[in-house]
Amino acid sequence: MAWLAEYGLWGLGLSALLAATVLPLSSELVLSALLIAGESPSLLLMIATVANVAGSVVNYLIGRWGADTILHRWFKLSSAQTDKAELHFNRYGKWSLLFAWVPIIGDPLTLVAGMLKVNLGLFILFVTLGKASRYWLISQAILASQS
Repeated sequence: MAWLAEYGLWGLGLSALLAATVLPLSSELVLSALLIAGESPSLLLMIATVANVAGSVVNYLIGRWGADTILHRWFKLSSAQTDKAELHFNRYGKWSLLFAWVPIIGDPLTLVAGMLKVNLGLFILFVTLGKASRYWLISQAILASQS
């Protein structure tokens, strides 16, 4: 995944977009490499956040419009598994979307939000706040280690 850093801002955008989908990728390595290379932290934060949120919106739309076909037929998730995910989501509510960046649980959260037809505006707000905060913290840690 770090090879995407060779493509600069485009590589970061692609890695952040794909990392937010069900693909097991990480955009943090690309972000770190570009920060170390001296790219603008503000620009990197903006690109990583926008692209990562866009990937989460893809998950949301999959959940909203394709839950039955994609989740049950293609990914072979049982109704019990999707019911369990819905139960967990409802237990913690929309605020759980602040944690859409967390590995393993983040992608399913965004899919379930689509399945439950969470307001798209609220979805984007909460997911953006969580993901921007994560990228900001990572950026600060990388920059601090460079000092």
